[in-house]
This record gives sequence, structure tokens and C-alpha cells, in this order.
Amino acid sequence: MPTTAVMWFRRDLRLADNPALLDACDSDGVLPLFVLDPALWGPAGVTRRAYLGASLRALDASLRQRRASLSVVRGNPVRQVVLAARQVGASRVHVAADYAPYGHARDLEVEQALADAGIELVRTGSPYAVAPDRVRNQSGNPYKVYTPFSKGWMEHGWRDPVDAPTGATWLALDETADIPDPELPPGLELPEAGEAVARKRWAAYVEEHLADYDDERDRPDLDTTSRMSRHLKWGEIHPRTMLADLRGRTGAGATAYRRELAFREFYADVLFQRPDSAREYLRPEFGAMPYDEPGEPFDAWREGRTGFPIVDAGMRQLRATGWMHNRVRMIVASFLVKDLHVEWQHGARHFMQWLVDGDVASNMHGWQWVAGCGTDAAPYFRVFNPTTQGAKFDPDGRYVRRWVPELADVPAKHVHQPSASPDGVPDGYPEPIVDHSAERLEALARYERIRS
Repeated sequence: MPTTAVMWFRRDLRLADNPALLDACDSDGVLPLFVLDPALWGPAGVTRRAYLGASLRALDASLRQRRASLSVVRGNPVRQVVLAARQVGASRVHVAADYAPYGHARDLEVEQALADAGIELVRTGSPYAVAPDRVRNQSGNPYKVYTPFSKGWMEHGWRDPVDAPTGATWLALDETADIPDPELPPGLELPEAGEAVARKRWAAYVEEHLADYDDERDRPDLDTTSRMSRHLKWGEIHPRTMLADLRGRTGAGATAYRRELAFREFYADVLFQRPDSAREYLRPEFGAMPYDEPGEPFDAWREGRTGFPIVDAGMRQLRATGWMHNRVRMIVASFLVKDLHVEWQHGARHFMQWLVDGDVASNMHGWQWVAGCGTDAAPYFRVFNPTTQGAKFDPDGRYVRRWVPELADVPAKHVHQPSASPDGVPDGYPEPIVDHSAERLEALARYERIRS
């Protein structure tokens, strides 16, 4: 008998290298579906909402080239997916497996609701080259440290990319919602979205900058990182596609890039094993450390007016573009937790409000790594000095001057510590809100309290 299927897109907004979509198209008709879930849409900041809308429009445009369209519905997926499947007479709903805490729990509910309606939920693939819970040590336990995980990840390997489907028969719902197009706040500009943009950017990066990645990846002034994180977040490209392009490349740049892809998958695995770590401490003992309540210093940090140029540049870049260089993310996170003594969750939530690539696993565990309560073995003594970090990774001050125009005329010698300039701090730019040396000692003293 003829069979129809639903392809429920989530974090895989592309047609190529999408095994779940290929499986769905192996039927007599397939409905491309996206559900605007209030549980995810509500907490998301305007940055992610706007980028998601743009990515959905790009996916819809790709489908229209194949005489299809993306059906969009709003509401609880437990109800909406069942209704959509029933409307097109589907016997199966195809998805890429979701391993994030909310997505994993949601899929179990949807699976049960579909089963009650006589419909099967089929999981094929995931947003990762190696799905969480696949890489384990010789004792059969998940890894808790990155380096051995990365070795096991490489040994496990991954499948080759697959082509986009051809010759499918496409279905559509009778009524669908408009794809949202939120208005951006003044001063915020987002990059282009979509599968075609992702593939073009990645190809150009491999050709022009990959060889220098290991040398330049910590330099925000050079702007030579790939910025592929947003495309990976929304599945506009799959890491397997990128790894296939890295195959056979043995240079330091390609090797370093593979390590970073492995780090992304390590954090996804850690979060799957410990879903509570999306909000709570991976190492609970750090919850007993005394912290300060967020107040005016926290506001100064969020707004990029701390008086520490590299910190302020990063926070302003975040508000203007929905993105921040990874080295600078570590510097601003360390400043919040160890100079201002504010708990990491406050900073992590702020990042999730503004980051276009806001990924729960990478964001929350990146923050915990810097805060000292995450996967690093002995990390709390690492306190980034924002002045020396700025001088090291932005030696001429180009990054700072790009985002802190008040410092445009400060010589490179003093741009990361304008208070040391003979002319003093320029008008309109604040004095440092804390003494870093004193706050570093205070951070270590607070750590000693919980150690003893």
C-alpha cells in the first residue's frame, strides 16, 4: 500500500547530507515540517529568533526549487506533529535524534503520542559526527575528560556524507503559519543564514584560512576564524561534511580544527550524561563558593563599560553581531566569575540571549570550564588577566579599536590599559571598575574556603 511520511526538521535545516530526510523520501510522499515550539521560542533571545527565521526561509527557498515548501505550525510538538502526520496520512515521522535535555525528553513524549495514533517515530542520525553516548572507555563508562574522549572519538569514526534527495514526491499542509521575521534592535546586524551560505563559507575558509588556523585561531584582531558555529548550531551544515573536507589534510590547521569539532561533541556527550549540568554545577562542590549578587558591575559587564578594553570590545561585539571570538569569550567569562565574583549561570544566560550560535552544551560547559567547575581537572587557578590577554592576542589593538571607538586614538602601547597612558583615559571611556590583581587574590581566597 502507498505510504507517506513526515520529515520533522529541527536542528538540521538543510537538504544535503541529511540521512533522516533521505529515509523520509523513501516513501510515496513526504511532508517537510517545522514546529515553532513555544518552549524553545519563548526563552530564545531576539538574535536566535531572527536567525532561525532567516534559516527557515532559506530552507523553504531550497524546497521551492524542488516544487515543494516548508509547512510551519505553532504549538506543542506533542500535539502538532501528530495532527500534521494524520492530515497527510503518514505512517512514519522521521527525525535526527536530539540529545539535548529538553529535546530528548520532548521526543519521548512525541514518540508515545505518535504510537497511540499508530504512527512510528524514526530516528536517523544526529547533529553530530558521533552521537552522544557512543564513545566510551574500556570499562564501558563515558569519558569525563576531553583528551581521551577525542582519541576515542577519532577511533570510532563517522560515516561519509550523503547527497540531497532527488525525485521525491512532496506534500504540504492545508494551512501553515508564516515564518517569523522578528525586528532586530538598533545596532544589531546578523549574518546571512542558510545551507548555501554555510557551504560557500566553509569552502572559502578551507581554501583561504584553514592552513593558518592553529596559528591564528586565538587572534580576534585578524578575523580569520571560520565562524561556522552558527551554521552547525542550526544544522545548515553537518560536521560530517566538514570532516570529509578535512580528510587527508595533515597540517596543523586541519588538525586543530578537527580538535575543535571533537570538543563540540565532547560537550554534547557530557551534557547528555549529566542533563542537570545545563543549569547546575558539573562539580557540585563549587556551588558552596561565596559569590556576589549581580548588580551594577554586572550591568557594566553586559554593556561593555568595565574599563578593561578587551572585555568591553567582546561584549559590544556580542550585542552588535550576535557572535564573539572564542578567545574573547574565555576572557570575558573569566572576568565575570573571577574578577566580579558573579556565578557563571548569569553570564551563560546572557550569552544565550544574544549568541546566534547559542548551543546549550557548548555554551554552558564552556562557561563551566572557565569558571573552574566543569570538565577541566585543576582549573580554578586559571584567572585570565584581561590586560595581558588583550596585549597578547590583540597586539596592535585593532580588535579593541573596532568595537571601542573611544580608544581609537590611544597608542597601541596603552590601548589595553588606557589608564597608563600619559594622556589618561579618554573622555567617555570608564576607569577600570575593579583592581584585577586584588580580585584575583580574592577569587583564590574564596576557592580556598571550599577546599578546606
